[in-house]
Amino acid sequence: MGENEHRQIARDSLFVMAELRVDGLPGEHRVRVRNLSAGGMMAEGQLAVQRGQMVTIKLRNLGWVEGSVAWVQDSRFGIAFRTEIDPKIARAPAASPDPDSQLRRKLLASVLNTGAANGPLRKL
Repeated sequence: MGENEHRQIARDSLFVMAELRVDGLPGEHRVRVRNLSAGGMMAEGQLAVQRGQMVTIKLRNLGWVEGSVAWVQDSRFGIAFRTEIDPKIARAPAASPDPDSQLRRKLLASVLNTGAANGPLRKL
């Protein structure tokens, strides 16, 4: 697929933060995800990346995704994913890793169900 053909792939604007690992640079770097598609994304951050460099980015609800830097312009750069992703999963609300919050939701649902059994809830 030629470069112009890639520009026809559907992508949606997005603004979320993500962690990025760059081959040849130590540690993880925080970047802004500006847009996302099944085949890649545009990121923005204050780090020096070069076209062709291998990267791994931690996307919400998807985990670590491998790719390479496709282009660089100022503080923005494109990442082409090694394998396609489902961008809708990354857009979904973040799954709560906190088991206590899941327990609170279950308790709240239980209380609401008990209240409903004793009669209708009234609006305040």
